[in-house]
Amino acid sequence: MIDKSEHARQIRALVESQRFAVLSTRQDDGHPYASLVAFCVNTDLKQLVFCTLRSTRKFANLEAEGRVALLIDNRSNDETDLQQAAAVTVLGGCAEALGEERSALSGCFLNRHPAMADFVRSPGCAVMKVDVRSYYLVTRFQNVIELHVQSGERCDSDETTA
Repeated sequence: MIDKSEHARQIRALVESQRFAVLSTRQDDGHPYASLVAFCVNTDLKQLVFCTLRSTRKFANLEAEGRVALLIDNRSNDETDLQQAAAVTVLGGCAEALGEERSALSGCFLNRHPAMADFVRSPGCAVMKVDVRSYYLVTRFQNVIELHVQSGERCDSDETTA
């Protein structure tokens, strides 16, 4: 069995190799709502950051319900994905970063996405932070690794078959 640090390394390698994620929020009527977002992750995997306009449906959904899921994957839309693609589902709580925290997180985000500087600096833009609860890494469409995060510490890791 691979140790916890190896699981974290695998997850970090995937999330750092990708620039976009699919964000899932919950609408008022209970239906899920999916959005494509540019993101960055901090080095200890405790937080992900994305930006959105406060006028969007996604922001309204997040204001009403902060629990989110994000899907990050490396598929190439090719037959080889059956054996080579990896995807991680990230679960956590999301809230807008304000004040000094907003400044620090927007700097991290812009290091990863410098072309989005005007967007991030616009008055209607919210910098959103996801405090990660768990990562679920799926490889070869059946191997599942769980990495649970509590208070910023990796506390549990399991490897199973889907």
